[in-house]
Amino acid sequence: MLDIAEELHRWVEQGRDFAVATVVAVGGSAPRQPGAALAVDSEGTAIGSVSGGCVEGAVYELCQTALDDGKVVVESFGYSDEDAFAVGLTCGGIIDILVTPVRGGVFPAALAAAVSGEAAALARIVSGPEDLLGQALLVRPDGSYEGRLGGHPELDRTAAAEARALLDAGRTGTVEIGEDGSRCGQPLTLLVESSVPAPRMIVFGAIDFASALVRVGKFLGYHVTVCDARPVFATALRFPEADEIVVEWPHRYLESTEVDARTVLCVLTHDAKFDVPLLQAALKLPVAYVGAMGSRRTHEDRNKHLREVGVTELELARLRSPIGLDLGARTPEETALSIGAEIVANRRGGSGASLTGAHTPIHHDGPDTPLAGRIGSVA
Repeated sequence: MLDIAEELHRWVEQGRDFAVATVVAVGGSAPRQPGAALAVDSEGTAIGSVSGGCVEGAVYELCQTALDDGKVVVESFGYSDEDAFAVGLTCGGIIDILVTPVRGGVFPAALAAAVSGEAAALARIVSGPEDLLGQALLVRPDGSYEGRLGGHPELDRTAAAEARALLDAGRTGTVEIGEDGSRCGQPLTLLVESSVPAPRMIVFGAIDFASALVRVGKFLGYHVTVCDARPVFATALRFPEADEIVVEWPHRYLESTEVDARTVLCVLTHDAKFDVPLLQAALKLPVAYVGAMGSRRTHEDRNKHLREVGVTELELARLRSPIGLDLGARTPEETALSIGAEIVANRRGGSGASLTGAHTPIHHDGPDTPLAGRIGSVA
């Protein structure tokens, strides 16, 4: 639901009644992951998507029904249904959808947190006793929470602890609470949607390729910083789409700024006096990706210098250089696309190879088992 938080927040402020359908489990080649949502208001306006088009019509009707009767339901759609070609996923996947009428509770606060960029997690019961379906907690990074799950304080505490663990990792997923944890007679499954600030992309080197990479980074949802020691090049005029422009020696900036396990570092400076101290620092950090631009000859020469300053072979193995996938790219835009593609492949576990003729999965995120089965592990 938080993927469409901005529009839903406006609906709340306007006093609209609406229902939200949220993907809570997927199997096979399903096009959307847990947390993806479609919402319908009382006027029939729809936003978002749960399947890329396969089952939108049926889910739209479920939302309208929820608005009328106020009931929370979980429905499963898949290729094995008798009406697969009418409302099913003809691509061969299975998705389970939680449909909830939104009328107060913790939902407005969850939407406001997502819109403001505040870290918070929305935990909802998606499998268990019928009277508990859809009940929710809003969990903060410090472990505090709002809302109740069926009047069971122990369940609230257990659910908040599970949600906080996913929030700390910046992940959305499902988790099962056993009988001892639920204190309500049977296991429960929670969908935890984490709202965290956008991951960082730091682009070092204010060159023409950087301008194109900034646009790709923004498109992929990153908070993009451009850093260069040369004030004449690192300007807002040259990088209007960057969230932040820093004039500083790259390695000094990297040593002073915050990074985390989602941060990607793209070194486009292409100059040893910048590259070597920067990469020496970057390859020791627990970031998601470190890539550096340059020819294969430049790469070998740079690696030689990095070894001379004490960079280990294990650290060098983390370096993506020459940066990007082999697309035959020539222009700044094509090069930026190849870099963005490598970042996505690295994040999702993709090979970067063509899907044509391949027998590998299209989606590399470990899919959940549908609710018809068991959703025991974190997604």
